[in-house]
Amino acid sequence: MSGHTDNTILIAAPLELTWDLTNDLESWPQLFSEYATVEVLERQGERTKFRLTMHPDENGTVWSWVSERETDKARGTVLARRVETGPFDHMDIRWEYQDVDGGTSMRWIQDFAMKPTAPVDDAAMTEHINRNSKVQMALIRDKVEQHARERGQGGLPR
Repeated sequence: MSGHTDNTILIAAPLELTWDLTNDLESWPQLFSEYATVEVLERQGERTKFRLTMHPDENGTVWSWVSERETDKARGTVLARRVETGPFDHMDIRWEYQDVDGGTSMRWIQDFAMKPTAPVDDAAMTEHINRNSKVQMALIRDKVEQHARERGQGGLPR
């Protein structure tokens, strides 16, 4: 068995602005509520290797891992994977952006499997990621839309 999530949100802002803001790794601690720091380790063209560190969880545990992502702006896609997998056997993420009526469609697809020694199984992690993705996507939508309104580029009705 493995885990799979697929979440989409409409952002009432232009594709270009949405892409730029959501792919600026250094700003992720201000964009996502769960990330405390992002440390870029290596950049080669459109590929970036970086360390993400989360805020402490409810038990005081601070989770951190290295990921790698490659952007393809022309196709509106980002492919990412965890290099340091931690409790995951593997974690692959695909972000898709599409220009649609009313703004930008942003989609996150995650395929993963938990290690047998992980504190949760694939089903529990799927539920957690689906719940958390909706929270994070809504926060990101609100921040990107606010930025668009400040630049006179958004505020389109949903």
